[in-house]
Amino acid sequence: MSAEGPRTDALRRRMVWVLFAVSALGSTGYLAALTAGTLVAADLGGSAAVGGLPTTATTLGTAGAAALMSVLMLRAGRRPGLLVGIAGGAIGGGVALGAVLVGSIPLLLLGSAFGGAANAAAQLGRYVAADLVPPGRRAATIGTVVWGATIGAVAGPNTIAPAGAMAEWLGLPALAGTYLLSIVFIGAAMLIAYVFLRPEPYSLAHPSATAAHADGSVPSPTVMLLRRPSVLVALVSLVASQVVMVLVMTMTPLHLIDHGHGLETVGFVLSAHTLGMFALSPISGRLTDRFGSPRVIAAGLATLASASVLAALAPADGGLLLTLALFMLGFGWSLGFVAGSSMLTEGLVLGERTRVQGVADALIWTSAAAASLASGIVVALASYAILGILAVGLLVPPAFLLARRTTSVVARPT
Repeated sequence: MSAEGPRTDALRRRMVWVLFAVSALGSTGYLAALTAGTLVAADLGGSAAVGGLPTTATTLGTAGAAALMSVLMLRAGRRPGLLVGIAGGAIGGGVALGAVLVGSIPLLLLGSAFGGAANAAAQLGRYVAADLVPPGRRAATIGTVVWGATIGAVAGPNTIAPAGAMAEWLGLPALAGTYLLSIVFIGAAMLIAYVFLRPEPYSLAHPSATAAHADGSVPSPTVMLLRRPSVLVALVSLVASQVVMVLVMTMTPLHLIDHGHGLETVGFVLSAHTLGMFALSPISGRLTDRFGSPRVIAAGLATLASASVLAALAPADGGLLLTLALFMLGFGWSLGFVAGSSMLTEGLVLGERTRVQGVADALIWTSAAAASLASGIVVALASYAILGILAVGLLVPPAFLLARRTTSVVARPT
């Protein structure tokens, strides 16, 4: 129990579960729209090559929204920032729905970009939750909020068929139904945040998040914050983990189909991947609180490297082996994502955290967009196996920075 009393503790616990609900509902709407966007773009453009554009637009939209929302949070508070992001996602769903009705790819891409704001809000929610708890429970709390995305990962893509039937019953194109449902889910997330995300999360922050500048010292500029060893290691690890995960995951469905596997195998493999990413995030959080962020980040990097090698070496008919590889890829990402997010808050006060977190998520999602595009190019010019080996190479920089930081801490005199 904190010094503020049981009522404050109860408000903090409630707010964590509110953020969990926002993550669950927002990610369901976001992932449903993301899945439909690929199908709509391919249908409107008459080519599978066009199908990846909405995903890229959504990812870039997430990056831009994360940066803008962090600025708004600094000026107006966490709550207004999250509400604006969720509202942007709902608007994006409406624009994308209009694109389906009029058959416009540019309008679809615009709606997809706005839709990324809902994802940015869900992602930044993990940092809001981290502000509410002491350092010893920070990672577990982040893992709880990330866990909410499990619901979206399972429910989102599976809403396409029933939503399509509903849309056709209303006399609309089948894929319009997915965007209608997306608006409903994101709208529900916004309603919950508006009603229950009170008081302003900054006012409920744990004392450990506000004590660093109690002596009246001036907070450091963002550039200086990014140079701090713990922040730099966390940031590079987060970006590298995201890039490696996206690189391998993006081309796996095509790799499976090209080698004779059916859609059932593709669905099973991707389900194992999302299970590793989201369902095990509470475990990632507890491991981080127990053993510390550096060790869990190292475990995440090792798991990602092993998964990439396994994917590269899996035989053409190795559906089960690729399933294991993609599960490990998801779990490795989860370890790095939760531990890196927790490490990103170390030694920073609220305003500093918000600035760094906005920059971090903007870089994470910008790099993810680049990785999704690069993945296809690498496979086209080389092979899926080379893609896996390249992914391992991208994990060397964060491993080097982590080892150097660990050596510096061990060698530091007490």
